[in-house]
Amino acid sequence: MPTLDVLIPTCDRPAALAVTLTSLCAQSRPAPGGVPFRVVVSDQGDAPIAGSGELRGVLRVLQAHGHAVELHRHLPRRGIAEHRHYLLAQCRAEHALFLDDDLLLEPWVIAQMTEALTREGCGFVGSAVHGLSSIGDVRPHQQGVELWPGRVEPELVEHGGPAWRRHELHNAANLWHVQRSLGLTPERTRRYKVAWVGGCVLYDVAKLRAVGGFEFWTELPREHCGEDVLAQLRVMARFGGCGLMPSGVYHLELPTTIAARDVDAPRVLPVAPAHEPTRGA
Repeated sequence: MPTLDVLIPTCDRPAALAVTLTSLCAQSRPAPGGVPFRVVVSDQGDAPIAGSGELRGVLRVLQAHGHAVELHRHLPRRGIAEHRHYLLAQCRAEHALFLDDDLLLEPWVIAQMTEALTREGCGFVGSAVHGLSSIGDVRPHQQGVELWPGRVEPELVEHGGPAWRRHELHNAANLWHVQRSLGLTPERTRRYKVAWVGGCVLYDVAKLRAVGGFEFWTELPREHCGEDVLAQLRVMARFGGCGLMPSGVYHLELPTTIAARDVDAPRVLPVAPAHEPTRGA
């Protein structure tokens, strides 16, 4: 049984998804001990992705590398939180990498993330995405970083609270500039404090489920955003979570498929954990 499931929600992005899956083919060490990961793609597009020739070709390569692949057609659309809830329900592994469908990963990303999550024993580790169209836009005022001095610990981060401005580090190409200035490499990494991480987040599945996962989808209207943020805030409050540098994840910078953003999950639902923070599951 694979120790890692890669969970990808997708909607009307077959070309971008093909890029993302191709970068999964190139992962140098898929999981601790070399155990292949499983890829689960859930499709809510108008046209089924199974009809894409490019995707079929990439999926054959993944399977030839020993990775099990599942394509799900999940309709009707009930919002992105419900879509993530559905994917989490398919998960059978100890760790789950929630991956957006418009990213490109360096070959060492999954190995680096799984090793960090196993070592820290926290709830999640995130590799924030770089927007390299902004590589010439240097923003020192948004490049503050708080490194973890020791083991990652639980912390309560709330919308508008003192730690909320940490998210600015993930704007544009800020993280790219910071990690280069620190001389970081896959062999020389740093963990840092986050408000949240978008796009590429590796969870300890038991810990994500312990805080309810994405079950809060029933409390949101169909059109919403911020579901990944709320889940991370709840995991962080109880088990801790961190960002990892260097990040080798790049955003393809396509227009969002979630246009309606009036309802932001962490603004309308509570972050407070069910009980006091603990290191255990």
